Amino acid sequence: MAVKGRGRGSAGALRERRMTIAERVVKNGSASVDELVELTGVSAMTVYRDIEALEDAGVLVRHRGQVTAVATGLNEIAASIRVNQNAELKQQVARVVADRIRPGSSIMVDDSTTALWVLRQLDVVPITVVTNSMLVARELERRSGVRLFVTGGEYQAWAEAMLGQNTTDVIAGIRADYCLMSASGISDLQCFHPYEDCVQVKRAMMASSAESILLLDHTKLNRRALHTFASMTDFDQVIVDALTPSDLIADLRERGVNVTQAGAVNE
Repeated sequence: MAVKGRGRGSAGALRERRMTIAERVVKNGSASVDELVELTGVSAMTVYRDIEALEDAGVLVRHRGQVTAVATGLNEIAASIRVNQNAELKQQVARVVADRIRPGSSIMVDDSTTALWVLRQLDVVPITVVTNSMLVARELERRSGVRLFVTGGEYQAWAEAMLGQNTTDVIAGIRADYCLMSASGISDLQCFHPYEDCVQVKRAMMASSAESILLLDHTKLNRRALHTFASMTDFDQVIVDALTPSDLIADLRERGVNVTQAGAVNE
């Protein structure tokens, strides 16, 4: 079914159409150009231009008429798109964490979208949330019983978050009970992210929190990126999804990682 009213006219319509294309591809894993033409209701030529723009942004890649989502060691998918990528797995992990947070807690959350799912499933109040993410801020701005503290810093549109030295300086002056975050990749216990600014925020939040929790779906494992920000053993808890191989979980535990598998019998 075509998306009505999303022609080539305004800049807003253009952004909305490209977001629609990206979200469909991320949600389904891939899509054909013909499917995207039907979805958007515009010409194939227009869809090809949209795909080219999304390829240039490092969001999608096209090969033989199929379009797939991209995350590499040098690029990260936009936060508003990442939030729906592997959503069921992220919700699975989020439920484990949400059950462990008690009323009155203070929580630091960066632009990691799995952490956003934790907040969506969290029904305890009161809580205080400290974040550099505008996605998180918009999620919580009208929620009763939540005290929201948004850090300053330079706004980066791709992350929909504040980053940079001002951000880390603010975080350094705060103390929280928990920090929740994910990683773009994990390899040999090292946690990776493509961007140095995000790495600095993650390190600052870990240093300013009594308990650090790493949230991972299995697609992040055995993947590298440009920068490391921590070892898995630096986290008090690591929560992984039910599709994480059991032999890998056993290996992580042998190497000193406090890992819990969402959906496991003992959960």
